[in-house]
Amino acid sequence: MTDKMISRKEDGIGWMIFNQPEKRNAVSFEMWQAMGRILDDFESDPAVRVIVLTGAGDQAFVSGADISEFESKRGTPEAVQLYNDVSGASQKKLQTASKPVIAMIRGVCVGGGMAIALGCDFRICGEDSRFAVPAAKLGLGYAYDGIKRLVDIVGPTFAKEIFFTARLFSAEEARIMGLVNRVVPKAEVESFVRDYAACIAANAPLTVKAAKMAIEAATRDPERRGLEKIEQAVAECFVSQDYIEGRRAFMEKRKPAFQGR
Repeated sequence: MTDKMISRKEDGIGWMIFNQPEKRNAVSFEMWQAMGRILDDFESDPAVRVIVLTGAGDQAFVSGADISEFESKRGTPEAVQLYNDVSGASQKKLQTASKPVIAMIRGVCVGGGMAIALGCDFRICGEDSRFAVPAAKLGLGYAYDGIKRLVDIVGPTFAKEIFFTARLFSAEEARIMGLVNRVVPKAEVESFVRDYAACIAANAPLTVKAAKMAIEAATRDPERRGLEKIEQAVAECFVSQDYIEGRRAFMEKRKPAFQGR
C-alpha cells in the first residue's frame, strides 16, 4: 500500500505504525487510505486481540496532516471532499473497532494526531510527550464529532482550555486532564505498552468486546445506544467455550487459554 505505514502482528497484537519520521509522522492521503485497510485486516483476524497505534521514532506520535500535499490533495472543493471522505472513514473504523485500541505516544501529539489518539480506547505516553490542538492559531474549524469525543474524555472545561489556548500541554498536564491514562519514563514506553497489550490479549476476547460495546454506548445519546446488540454480546459470553475454560482454569488454579469462541 505505502511504505509510510507499517503493519505487523505479534503475539495477539496488531501494530500499526505511522512511518514518516522526517515529517514527524504527519499523515498523508495515502496513509489515511492505508490506515483503513490495516484496520480492516486487524478487525477480521481473530488472532489479533489488541491493536496498538504508534509513530516511527521517538520524536512524534503524529504531528497532524501532511501540509505539503494540501495544494495537490486539498486544492479544490472536490479534492477536499474526497480527502475528508477517506480520512473520515478511517477515523470511523478506528473509533468503532470491536477490539481494544491503544495509542502508544512518544514525543509530540498534535492536531490530527490528537484526533487519532482520541479515537483509541486509551493512551499511554512518555514523560517527554507534548499535546496540542493548534486550530485557533491556524484559523481552522473543528467539526462537532471531533470536539464531542474530546469532551467525553476530558470534560468541557479542559476541552475549552485545550482549544481556546491552542498551547502545548505537558504529559503530566495531559494525565491530570484524563487525556492520557499513563505516563511512563521515555525509555520504558514500548515495553510498558507491550506488557499492557499482552495483559489484555490474554483475557477472554468476547468479554472484552462486550464490555467495550457497553462502555462506548454509555457515552451516546439513549436512542443511539443499541442495547439489544450489547445484550446479545453479553449472552454470547455465557454460552461460549471461553466461559467453560475460564471456570475450569479457576477451579484448577491455572492460567486460562481463551480462544475467542
